[in-house]
Amino acid sequence: MRRLRIAMAQINTTVGDFDGNVKKILGAVDTARSAGADIVTLPELAVCGYPPEDLLFKPQFIQANLDSLQKIAESAKGITVITGFVDADGDIYNAAAVLHFGRIAGLYRKIYLPNYGVFDENRYFRAGSDCPIFVIGGVAIGITICEDIWYEAGPATVQANAGAEVIINISASPYHAGKGAARERMIATRASDTVAIFAYNNAVGGQDELVFDGHSVIMDEKGILIARGKQFEEDLIIADLDVESVFRARLHDPRQRKETLLAEQQHWRQTRTVISETPFSSAGHPAIKQQADVLDLPTEVYRALVLGTHDYILKNDFNKVVIGLSGGIDSAIVATIAVDALGSENVIGVSMPSRFSSEGSKTDAQRLAENLKIKLLTIPIEKVYMAYLNTLSESFTGAQPDITEENIQARIRGNLLMALSNKFGWLVLTTGNKSEMATGYTTLYGDMVGGFAVIKDVPKTLVYKIARRRNQMAGYELIQESIFTKPPSAELRPDQKDIDSLPPYEVLDPILTAYVEDDKSVEQIIALGFDKATAQRTAKLVDRSEYKRRQAPPGVKITTRAFGRDRRLPIVNRFKEW
Repeated sequence: MRRLRIAMAQINTTVGDFDGNVKKILGAVDTARSAGADIVTLPELAVCGYPPEDLLFKPQFIQANLDSLQKIAESAKGITVITGFVDADGDIYNAAAVLHFGRIAGLYRKIYLPNYGVFDENRYFRAGSDCPIFVIGGVAIGITICEDIWYEAGPATVQANAGAEVIINISASPYHAGKGAARERMIATRASDTVAIFAYNNAVGGQDELVFDGHSVIMDEKGILIARGKQFEEDLIIADLDVESVFRARLHDPRQRKETLLAEQQHWRQTRTVISETPFSSAGHPAIKQQADVLDLPTEVYRALVLGTHDYILKNDFNKVVIGLSGGIDSAIVATIAVDALGSENVIGVSMPSRFSSEGSKTDAQRLAENLKIKLLTIPIEKVYMAYLNTLSESFTGAQPDITEENIQARIRGNLLMALSNKFGWLVLTTGNKSEMATGYTTLYGDMVGGFAVIKDVPKTLVYKIARRRNQMAGYELIQESIFTKPPSAELRPDQKDIDSLPPYEVLDPILTAYVEDDKSVEQIIALGFDKATAQRTAKLVDRSEYKRRQAPPGVKITTRAFGRDRRLPIVNRFKEW
């Protein structure tokens, strides 16, 4: 029986932290070796972190990455290591190195370079042109990187048709809601179509707006799950692969004998590198089956927000955060996420009531702070607001009060939060959601001020869902019911409600999804059954608010099309659908 014990390390690396990344990689290698693994894999570009973006234009960055790979090769003995790094040979490549007995024994260069959504790999890398097979322990193994396996007739198919029994894919696949389940289905299809075992090793952790969810999987040659890693946590997934079963299955499947390479595939050079032919010993205890449960959607999104917030703050060397607590659902969920990410001792809430703040909002902010066990500062803004109005009274002579006076209150609050940030080194977390960011229902230099916008990609209706789920996770009203049931309001004028300025969120959010994420036209949205005037007005609000979004802080991406890295429209733009 030919068996292979594989360990997949889904680790949380940091871009440019070569010493830290090497230490983390070698730690995973040591653990895998102690567990009797024959091969240990690491994620895409694990050596330098992903995505390195324009750091790749710095020769010293490339060299530090190569020096780090050499350190790993020299230290990782007694086990074969497959890790992602930046290869340099006349140009640079997104590559995987096969490390064996203290040396670099083989290379694979990524063929399909994604250049859509958040990806810009054509900007940096040259595409590979080889589809190598590596014989390790007598097992024919194909190595691919991330995007390579998303194509039905991609490198993995070529490698399998050339005899690869196991396909290893190292990846840094960014998260969006529901992506993990879609990836599992795709990998299962690739495995059954190629009659090969697929081992998919994803990264985990936050990097700027992106979150990598882990969720590494191994599928057998029938597309049946062998192992699954945890979501949003570092993990070492160890599994014993029955390679002989691939041979048996292929005897009964004639497709590979008749498969003809497509024209594109024929340009990929197929090579075979023998690293070791001695079969791995199958002695020892069998690996424990690891099949982590898959999270439901609200929990999945919540965990992504916590991880993204945690890593952004700590990887940027902040320790504490400050949040304006209004008593509403948005600031409540941001504060809760911050506490889960950093601990209650590192979160400071600030209540900044005005003449328009309801008593309920003030008591809700106080009670939430007590529930979360965070420090709450109360800084009334009435005196500052009066000073602004008095200072501007002469300049405003003859002009009626309007949204200007409303926005002054928001900007006072932003000023106070930034003063606390400057004085104590606390990072300001903004509390605007995607529905508000989309429609411009935010105040520039007011409630938009801050260093990180935790829920900027979370529609308002989803904010309520994840808050409900967090309460279920707690087993009690961590976020009190009064926050859920009060009508959303900015409380910048008497009896103000969000619905005075926006359609109801249950109507608005589906229109925004269609217009922003699906790129549907206004006419197509109306055809879906939405009111014509509402659809036109929503599109107009979205288009006119691009200048605001350009000045917004970064925040965690959780939808298929986030503002900023995903959706990039010019501010100066006279093309209007409405």
